Amino acid sequence: MNKIISLAFFLFTSTLLFSQTTKSKSTDTSKPFVLGVIDEIQSKELGEKRILNIYLPEGYKAEHTTKYPVIYLLDGSADEDFIHIAGLVQFNSFEWINQVPKSIVVGIATVDRRRDFTYPTNIEKDKKRFATSGHSDKFIAFIEKELQPFIDKKYKTTHSKTIIGQSLGGLLETEILLKKPTLFNKYVIVSPSIWWDNGSLLNQESTIFQENFNQQTDIYIAVGKEGLTPTEIPRVMEVDANLLAEKIKATKSKNIKVYFDYFPQENHATILHPAASNSFKFFYPQTKE
Repeated sequence: MNKIISLAFFLFTSTLLFSQTTKSKSTDTSKPFVLGVIDEIQSKELGEKRILNIYLPEGYKAEHTTKYPVIYLLDGSADEDFIHIAGLVQFNSFEWINQVPKSIVVGIATVDRRRDFTYPTNIEKDKKRFATSGHSDKFIAFIEKELQPFIDKKYKTTHSKTIIGQSLGGLLETEILLKKPTLFNKYVIVSPSIWWDNGSLLNQESTIFQENFNQQTDIYIAVGKEGLTPTEIPRVMEVDANLLAEKIKATKSKNIKVYFDYFPQENHATILHPAASNSFKFFYPQTKE
């Protein structure tokens, strides 16, 4: 008799649990919130696979003929700068704001930023502190020979290419600007680590300083209240950023526009978001009605 009662109780509770589970599943309306797509590219230049986080603007359709500007974002992992920069781009491209044209954002997920964003240095202390450093040439080759062709082939893109980076990312951007300036036509250089190799990049000769440089290029440079940098010969980040801006302003080319932005209320950790927002106002000035 006890066995019969126990069996009946077991069947009853099992049925109850099953019905609750089924009910729970049937009423669960949650689903993933999709911000963009994750793509991958196998790089021969870097000898590794790289992850790309990509934001596609509202209305983007592969089958449509509409093409979009591309914004390349260094430090573009999901837990770095991709989400808030993609959000800025989306916000500023709303029809009722219309500050920025609808654009594709390509976030290049980080693997080793010290390796990828720095050129070789003669400072022994930095060689030891940044053991993998000094291979920006390979990363620049990756951008030029692999990444940009990959994006242009797979997505609907115009010739407008912007790059955004901060700190060592700003250093890499500055190197690209001075050595291969036509890779991008808009540069957002935030808190650049020009202190690297005791500021040797400031002495780099470049075609952008020549009068016959013929690509329209807009350069936005921003820095906060950031102070001394970790070099053998102390440098001040605000001063270095300003020196870079002044050097570019002195160019003879009529196709170069540069804007220097100083944020005394921001530091190295907080400057990127407001700087990126301000850069859009510089690149796309709105006429007053």
